[in-house]
Amino acid sequence: MGKLNGKVAVVTGASRGIGKGIALALAAEGATVYVTGRSVAGGDHTQPGTVGETAAQCTTRGMDSGGKGVAVACDHADHAQIAALFAQVRAESGRLDILVNNAFPLPDDLLEPKGFWEKPLSQLSMMDVGVDAAFVAAWHAAQIMVPQGSGLIVGISGYAAVTYTYGVLFGLTKTALGRMTRDMAIELKPHGVAALTLWQGLTLTEKARANLASVPEKMTRSITGQKGSSVEHPGRVIAALACDPAIMVRSGGEFITAEIAREYGVTDDDGTWVESMRETRGSPIWKPV
Repeated sequence: MGKLNGKVAVVTGASRGIGKGIALALAAEGATVYVTGRSVAGGDHTQPGTVGETAAQCTTRGMDSGGKGVAVACDHADHAQIAALFAQVRAESGRLDILVNNAFPLPDDLLEPKGFWEKPLSQLSMMDVGVDAAFVAAWHAAQIMVPQGSGLIVGISGYAAVTYTYGVLFGLTKTALGRMTRDMAIELKPHGVAALTLWQGLTLTEKARANLASVPEKMTRSITGQKGSSVEHPGRVIAALACDPAIMVRSGGEFITAEIAREYGVTDDDGTWVESMRETRGSPIWKPV
């Protein structure tokens, strides 16, 4: 059995990309993973991947460890759908050990070198899902975790929280997520529930690979200068965090995934260490509470 056998996780925005990688990594360690996202059929997105496909792959990956995937179609811009997701988790599993707030809409024109006033207000969807929906998900998760006296809430952020990356709203969203998660940690601390933020560098998602191949000139120099990590690397780090009996000492902090990985001995798929970009891109703001 895996080290997360019997544990229940929700990973938002897991049809593809970082969310999918995290879901697969947690299932491989034995967790029951609720995989959420809007894509339920091929063609729902320009990139391949659906919640059903990810959930099925989670179940395959978890065959030896006891892990499995559960697909839940959920538009995280809709509060009612988020509520239904957590009602399903409570009814089916009766507990929740890990919430990964990963869902984040990437506008098609995100990489366009334009001023914020030249981009459509529809880009506010990044705030709607990256902050508002993350709060709502944590609100529901805490109502399960607090009574059981345990749990881990992880926000997926990055160096954009302190370094200009892609545009105003992208940076604002990632900065706000870190502060929100830190303040949640203060209120959750007396109840034994941890909340922290992980900073990803370049992660080689389907979209990132496509952009690097087709429009590398639109990727910032700080991004293209990185080797990049696999999509499963942060999931293995989260699994290590969830198993750490001293996790509360980290609660409220922002951590560079690559640095935490070294502490736990987590390498990437190819056996190499993921590089921290602290010196060139910036340092986390919030310390543990």
